[in-house]
Amino acid sequence: MSATHSLAATADMAVPFVRLDRDDPELLEELLGEVRAVAEQSAFTLGSYVEDFEADFATYCEADEAVGVASGTDALAMSLRALGIGPGHEVIVPANTFIATAEAVSIAGATPRFVDVDPDSGLITAEIVERAINPRVRAVMPVHLYGATVDMDPLLDVARAAGIAVIEDACQAHGARYRGRRVGALGDIGCFSFYPAKNLGAWGDGGAVVTNRPELAERVRLLRSHGERPRYRHRVIGSTTRLDALQAAVLRVKLRHLDDWNAQRRWAAAELRRALHATGVLAPPAPFDGGDHVYHLFVVRFEHRDLLRAHLTARGIASAVHYPVTVHRTEAYAHLGYEPDSLPVAEEMARTVCSLPMFPGMDADQIGAVAAGVAEVTSR
Repeated sequence: MSATHSLAATADMAVPFVRLDRDDPELLEELLGEVRAVAEQSAFTLGSYVEDFEADFATYCEADEAVGVASGTDALAMSLRALGIGPGHEVIVPANTFIATAEAVSIAGATPRFVDVDPDSGLITAEIVERAINPRVRAVMPVHLYGATVDMDPLLDVARAAGIAVIEDACQAHGARYRGRRVGALGDIGCFSFYPAKNLGAWGDGGAVVTNRPELAERVRLLRSHGERPRYRHRVIGSTTRLDALQAAVLRVKLRHLDDWNAQRRWAAAELRRALHATGVLAPPAPFDGGDHVYHLFVVRFEHRDLLRAHLTARGIASAVHYPVTVHRTEAYAHLGYEPDSLPVAEEMARTVCSLPMFPGMDADQIGAVAAGVAEVTSR
């Protein structure tokens, strides 16, 4: 789940938006060695590299099963199909998310039922879900957006009472915990993206599902590779949505660093939040009691967002907007008929959010430069 853009362009700024693997020579050499090993064995599709990563990722997520797929979008779509959700069904989706959350619902043949979000956290809540349930709703997709955890226990209670499935969109929340448990393994099935800029990023596209329900994992394994088991016996209509072995090899190495990288993100976020305290921008709230934030993105809100971004760019400080148009108001979903301001909290966030630089290894000088750039605009 990620916007398509050039990562290299932002990496060349004085304060980049992301820190890429090329900036860590020791890690880069280790990853190149893994790629060479895969190439020398011509072990490109499934096989031990994928299986080893799946085992490691399942253990890391404290889940019984992990299945590697080609992208976070595929993880979401395959999860829906594995749960039997399709035409005639609705899936509750927050309007404040990347479009892939809703696209996956459409790919599965179902219809997204967009809902608004909490004005403080920007996330879906149990109360919002409960109000949106109708007889056509078969699932809800809580999104741990930007790396911040949804309050899952009340939401799970509502979903169980209604008999609907819970598919966690954890595509931006690798390693986050909720009340001591890893996100992704809290509902029926959880989905991750390994887009290169993610907290755990591949060298291309990749994704995974995790679950404690083995029948769902087996269904996803069938669906990701033409519904085939054994060779040329096609049990269901599937697709080609496998995780490449090259990506699995890269991800297995990087997984060992993920907790440390997340700790560095949390430190940088705390320092940046303190530095921005008196500037007039609304910084992301600290996690609620029992919640977590792994700061895939550090998203502030400011009424004059475009002016702020232009000033930061002039100072060599990268920024971005996640996301400038709510999903229910995109052209892709115009046919659903949502009117302007129909989901006002999400639409107001789309007008005011600005993502500031955030990456492991971000230092005090970079944090100070970002805060000074913001202060110059907000003090006018």
